[in-house]
Amino acid sequence: MDADDHFPPDSSDDQSNRGSVASSATLSRAQEVIIYLFGESAVLLGVEGLGSVNVQELGRSVRVALHIPESAQDVFTFWLCSPLLDLQLKQRHQPYKLCRQWQDLLYRFTEASEEDISQDEPFLQFRRNVFYSKSKELQMDDEVVLRLLYEEARSNVLAGRYPCDPEHWMSLGALSIALDEGTGLDGSQFSSTIREKKLSSFVPAHVALGGGGLLSTLRGKASRQAALEQKLSEAYRKISTSAEPTELLHQYLNTCHALPYYGCAFFLGEIDKPAQGILQRAKRKAVSIGICLEGVYVMDIKEKHVLLGLRFNELSWDHSYPEDQGDSHILWLEFDGEEDGTPVNKLLKIYSKQAELMSGFIEFCVELKATSEGGAASEMDGEVSLSQQPADQEGSKKNGRGGRRGMLHRQNSVVCSRVHTLNTISYVDNGKEIKRLKPKRAASFFTRQASAPTYSAVQVSESLEQG
Repeated sequence: MDADDHFPPDSSDDQSNRGSVASSATLSRAQEVIIYLFGESAVLLGVEGLGSVNVQELGRSVRVALHIPESAQDVFTFWLCSPLLDLQLKQRHQPYKLCRQWQDLLYRFTEASEEDISQDEPFLQFRRNVFYSKSKELQMDDEVVLRLLYEEARSNVLAGRYPCDPEHWMSLGALSIALDEGTGLDGSQFSSTIREKKLSSFVPAHVALGGGGLLSTLRGKASRQAALEQKLSEAYRKISTSAEPTELLHQYLNTCHALPYYGCAFFLGEIDKPAQGILQRAKRKAVSIGICLEGVYVMDIKEKHVLLGLRFNELSWDHSYPEDQGDSHILWLEFDGEEDGTPVNKLLKIYSKQAELMSGFIEFCVELKATSEGGAASEMDGEVSLSQQPADQEGSKKNGRGGRRGMLHRQNSVVCSRVHTLNTISYVDNGKEIKRLKPKRAASFFTRQASAPTYSAVQVSESLEQG
């Protein structure tokens, strides 16, 4: 299996109705190709045989153009991106052919309208490889590589894809100013920089714009921006004036590495909202699902915080296809929980046409962790994120899924799970039968697990229940 073999097989085939590529003289001679980077920059390449060039060959040319050392050849790869869909490509993929199949992929993996699909155009982007480990990334010292990683991480922070607590986005914003403008700005120069580039260039957009409606926004905008500027200035003053760019880049990335969803591939979906009354129609909440080598993270798109975060040794999963017209593809996530004091298995339904992609992605991440570099996988499981404390050893022995999560020390952190806000299905497995608690559902315990299927429920008070 290739290092990025997570797509369903037929999504990469050349058998699409619109996927045939003309073998004309136009495609055989040199063509200009734009490769986009984060940070509003791009690489212009002259490529011969565009119709048949693959990701591996194109990557070699981009690394030469950007002066990326061979030691970092696995850090980045190519993605086909648009406002409707982002896909990481395999080494054998031929980008031109996939562009010709783009509408097929949109029909298959998005809920977009025919009009939106017909107008959507993908672009080729060179960005971080989801399957490159954070531990290896920390060892990088090449400034070009670090700068590319920084620009991507910064974009995700500012867009709210990486939810951050105030102290973290403030620190990251100050580091961005230092990297863009240097570490020696005085008070007047600092204020001028903020006014010229706007706060949204340094702190997440939802923080810079605020909320609470139009009137409250207009009334409080000046005071809020002044307070944000003052806090940014204080964080900026803490940065050493002698710090080199490489050191600042490392500081930025190290802070991002503490976020458990750093480096994730993101997918779109919906989950059921908890019912507010007997007669109220069921509603759904839009969520972003981040998947990386460490686990799965379900995030509230509107509120910019984590709803559920699970390491692979804490979950089971499955994907179901629609049974009737109008039904949805569903990604099922199963994890330990509690119902009225009883340890139970909880099921979260994620509705998404990308459920098939997500299931395959999880499966490959699990396999990759199981086979990678001896003890590296278990070492990664032992890392402590912002939202976790070390697991106690007694709990690790009791939990058949590979270890109990520790108490979360910051219940109000955006990084913490909010399991109590989720509308889940709960049941117990007493060794003989599945006892449904609510509601009734004809389903058995999933066999697709990241570790051995032996099971012992975890008490919510020690793992899942967070503010």
